[in-house]
Amino acid sequence: MVVLGDKEYYKGIDKINFEGKDSDNPLAFRYYNPEQIVAGKTMREHFKFAVSYWYSFGGNGSDVFGQATQTLAWNEFREPIQAAKNRADAAFEFIGKMGFGYYCFHDHDLVQEGQTFTQTELRLATMTDYLKEKQAASGIKALWGAANCFSNPRYMNGAATNPDFRVVARAAAQVKLALDTTIALGGESYVFWGAREGYLSLLNTDMKRELDHMGAFLAQARDYAREQGFKGNFLIEPKPMEPSKHQYDFDCATTIGFLREYGLEKDFKINIEVNHATMAQHSFPHELEVAAMSGMLGSIDANRGDPQNGWDTSQFPNNIQDVTEAMLVFLKAGGVQGGGVNFDSKIRRNSTDMEDVFLAHIGGADVFARALLTADKIITSSPYESLRKQRYSSFDSGKGKEFEEGKLNFKDLYAIAKENGELELQSGKQELFENIINRYI
Repeated sequence: MVVLGDKEYYKGIDKINFEGKDSDNPLAFRYYNPEQIVAGKTMREHFKFAVSYWYSFGGNGSDVFGQATQTLAWNEFREPIQAAKNRADAAFEFIGKMGFGYYCFHDHDLVQEGQTFTQTELRLATMTDYLKEKQAASGIKALWGAANCFSNPRYMNGAATNPDFRVVARAAAQVKLALDTTIALGGESYVFWGAREGYLSLLNTDMKRELDHMGAFLAQARDYAREQGFKGNFLIEPKPMEPSKHQYDFDCATTIGFLREYGLEKDFKINIEVNHATMAQHSFPHELEVAAMSGMLGSIDANRGDPQNGWDTSQFPNNIQDVTEAMLVFLKAGGVQGGGVNFDSKIRRNSTDMEDVFLAHIGGADVFARALLTADKIITSSPYESLRKQRYSSFDSGKGKEFEEGKLNFKDLYAIAKENGELELQSGKQELFENIINRYI
């Protein structure tokens, strides 16, 4: 029994164990075996699964069209500190029963924002002490922290990119507190999500000035955290739109270009969310590859969108084909650098039983574990790698190799093209690659 508070919130549910793919128990892992070694690491080490504080312990099924459908027993108290402690008790009970090692949070997930900045600071300090006790008792850690600089009306025109300097200063103060909290809780990374760092209309936006301000803001946040002894990664989470019309961290390529433009590439990496990749008209594997190519694959927010909806539905991952293709990139890149896999996902509005959040996380962990196993077999036992290598074999020797080594100029290429004459088509073997994926799933 895993209960770390005075009250058990998830009654009747014990610790979730691995029982294998033939198990009929819906409250058991079929593929996620934390201690199983795959490609030289245990699954626990590969994934470092984390639970999102905001959805799993703050979401209640409400949306813009309807009221809450899910009862959160830990919110019975109206007094903010007691309510926050109740939520922490529920969170650590749930994470412990899942057997995961981490959680992720925004500052105001931990405790309700106060009426004044001073009151907010005191509340965060109180909850930081309480969470440190919970972590020490359970062994559960903070994967990363972040500041919610997008919900409060003061940030309607952005935080670091706000045209009002007073708001920029307030955002900096809030990020300082969030950094302090993350450092005190031993957070392994710190995330910036620029939800309103963008614009609704270019008519009233000085984009260059806003980007300069954001670059300076992130550099100063980095310097402050380093001065406090923080040694982890700073992560930026790309998203193309929603709530802003256009967000400056549109996708991985845009974000990496921004980081290099402002000299932040040595300290910052990318936190890639699956649904955000979809909204940017990319695939999840594409965004992983773009980040990995630049050595910036920092962490993953695991979820999915709905192909029939154009917004961020944040559903739990369940598509084995898509995740397998992502795990091929993941394994070839050596995994994430300093981060983990955070289930930034929420159960559906009509999922109203307490066990539903367990079923959702079990399914998410199993699809990632099954995809990892499949990707490892594809890499080690199929012709996948040799076929990819063969496709580029003309660059492994001769003139092709000289081109990659920078030994040929454009006139050389012109002469080679004339000598080669007309060329035979070389198949990309797309269907064969797809069949290999399906064969090993």
